[in-house]
Amino acid sequence: MSKKRICIIGAGPSGLAQLRAFQSAAAKGAEIPDIVCYEKQSDWGGLWNYTWRTGVDEHCNPCHGSMYRYLWSNGPKEGLEFADYSFEEHFGKPIASYPPRAVLFDYIKGRVEKADVRKYIKFNTVVRDVRAIDGGFEVTSRDCEDDSETREHFDHVIVASGHFSFPNVPHYPGFETFQGRILHAHDFREAREFEGKDILILGTSYSAEDIGSQCWKYGCKSVTVAHRTAPMGYDWPENWQEVPALDHVDGHTAHFIDGTSKEVDAIILCTGYRHHFPFLPDDLRLKTANRLAANDLYKGVVYTGNPDMFYLGMQDQWYTFNMFDAQAWWVRDAIMGLIDIPGAAEMEADWKRRQAEEDALEDDYACIKYQGGYTAELIEETDYPSFDIEASNDAFFKWKKHKKQAIMEFRNHGYVSPMTGTMAPAHHTPWADALDDSLESYLQTGS
Repeated sequence: MSKKRICIIGAGPSGLAQLRAFQSAAAKGAEIPDIVCYEKQSDWGGLWNYTWRTGVDEHCNPCHGSMYRYLWSNGPKEGLEFADYSFEEHFGKPIASYPPRAVLFDYIKGRVEKADVRKYIKFNTVVRDVRAIDGGFEVTSRDCEDDSETREHFDHVIVASGHFSFPNVPHYPGFETFQGRILHAHDFREAREFEGKDILILGTSYSAEDIGSQCWKYGCKSVTVAHRTAPMGYDWPENWQEVPALDHVDGHTAHFIDGTSKEVDAIILCTGYRHHFPFLPDDLRLKTANRLAANDLYKGVVYTGNPDMFYLGMQDQWYTFNMFDAQAWWVRDAIMGLIDIPGAAEMEADWKRRQAEEDALEDDYACIKYQGGYTAELIEETDYPSFDIEASNDAFFKWKKHKKQAIMEFRNHGYVSPMTGTMAPAHHTPWADALDDSLESYLQTGS
C-alpha cells in the first residue's frame, strides 16, 4: 500500500506543532506519512512572524498577521512552554517570564530548526480550495511567486491556519466622516504612531488592554476605552478612562451612550476576530464561536462532519503552544492508527458535553483549570512529554492576581517553569521603561 499523504494548512505555532509531532515519531523509528505544509507567508511562525504590511501582502493576498512592534507576551511564558524544548535549553539560561515578540519567535524557530521540518513547507503558497472526494481530499493551491496553481490529493487535511486573522469590524454612525484614523487591531503595527494623540479603543479584550498599554507606554496623550458590557476594571494610569459603549461619532468627537463625549484623534477597533476559512466549502468548514469547547470538534480536533479532517488551535486560549502540541500529537496518532476515532453519535456527544462543562464554569480561574485539564487529557493518550499542569495553572493564577494589583507592572513578575522547576529571573528593566524590545536588548545581562 502507498503511504498516506497529509496536508497541513499553515506553518504557525499549530502547524509547526504538527510537523514536530510527526518528526518526533520518525525519530523513534516510525514510518510517517508524506507531508505537505502550505504557508502563505514567506517564513514560518504565523502571527509571530511580524510584518509592517497591512491590508494585503506582497502577493496581494489579505495580510495574515496581526502582530505589532513592541508586543510583549501578555501571559506568562510558563503557561506556554514546550514540554520537549524549554526556554532554558534554547537560550542557555533562564529568562524572565514575559518575553517580547522577537524572543518568542526565536524560541519557536529554535525547536523546529532543531527538528529539521522546514523541508515539508511550501512557502508563499495559498490554499485556494479543499474538496472532499472519494478516498480523501483534493487541495488546490497557488504558488504566489511563480503564479502557478496545483491540485493534489491527500488522505487527511489538518487546518492550522488560526482564527486571529479575519477581523470583526463593527460600524457606528459617523465613521464615514470621522476626521481622524479608524483601524482594527489587525492593522495596528506601531504604537509610536499615536504619540501625543488621544485614542479611543472599542472593546475590552486582551488586544484592547495590550494595545492601549502599548500606546500609553510610547507616549499617547490619553486612552479612552468604551465597553458594551462591563469595564476591564484595572487600576489604569491617570490619562486612561473606561466609558460606556460608543453611540456615534461627529467630526473628532466620540459620543457615548451615557451622554458623555470625548475628542479623539484615532479609533482602534479591538472587536475580535472570526473563524473564517475562505478556502473551505460548507461541508468542511468549521463554524463556531470563540470558546474553550468549539462546535463540531471531537476531542477539540476531529471535525465531526468528516473525521479525516482535523482542526488545531481553534479554541479560545489560556494555554497555547503546549496545548497545540498536545493536539498535534493526538492528531498524529489518530492518523497513524494508534488512536481510534469513534462513530458520529459519540463524537457529537463529546463536544456537546465539553460545551456544557464550559458553560458551568464560574470564573477565569475555573476556565484556566478546565483548559489545563483538556491539555492533560490529550497528553495522557499520546507520548508527548508529560509536564506539571498544576504549575502552569499556578503561573496563570498569579498572573491574574498581579494584573489586578498593578496592570502596568504585572510583567515585572516571574514564575517557576513547569518544565525545569527554575524560577524566572527579573528582567533587567521594568516593562514600562523597556522601550527597546529587540532580542539583543532583552537577553543582555546588565541594565
